[in-house]
Amino acid sequence: MSAFARQSAPSGIGSGWQPDVMRLLDEHHLAAWSNHARLRLDFATSLGRFLAAQTDTEVCNFYGRYITNLDSFCHQLERLLTGPTLDRRIDGPRGVTSLLRAHEPVGPARPSRFRFYIWHDADVLVRADHGLFGRLVDALAGVAAEAEYVDDDALLLHRSIFIGGGLLDVYADDPKGQLQSWHDDGHAEPFWEVVTGIAKPPTRRLRIDSLGI
Repeated sequence: MSAFARQSAPSGIGSGWQPDVMRLLDEHHLAAWSNHARLRLDFATSLGRFLAAQTDTEVCNFYGRYITNLDSFCHQLERLLTGPTLDRRIDGPRGVTSLLRAHEPVGPARPSRFRFYIWHDADVLVRADHGLFGRLVDALAGVAAEAEYVDDDALLLHRSIFIGGGLLDVYADDPKGQLQSWHDDGHAEPFWEVVTGIAKPPTRRLRIDSLGI
């Protein structure tokens, strides 16, 4: 399926690597890394503008420098999405997963068809609490797979772009991390694998330095 690639590239919004990265997002979430802070910033800013210029698309930015625990993540999430009151928990009717599923337009605008989450400085939480980071990645990727492969209407397609330094790439390379596997909830099969039929989160690693920014 090429849901994202079917959109036309907007005029006047860069050229070169941005459409290529968008094509990667057609089927995958991304773990994009560089040891150079300026490259990470340029990548995030340029890609965010390119994606926001697409039709029927919303871009949600998480500023990871300020995310060190569940409360600080929820503080940002509830300001990005319109939906039920958010409890400081991942699961449950008012948890993170529930709000990620929300698809309420703001004002008279029609609902978006595509939602991109850009998590800047994602390695800050990897360093502070890699277990929590994994649970949040699991929720983002799980809701995305549910919306794409379980919902009959497929009203909203989600993709996440995690941006950070070398520590993020180390995490992304870990077969037990949630960029490569669903969270082990103690059952025979992880929850999201049972719900979606997908064996693991579809994630690609991307070295930002290779883009020639």
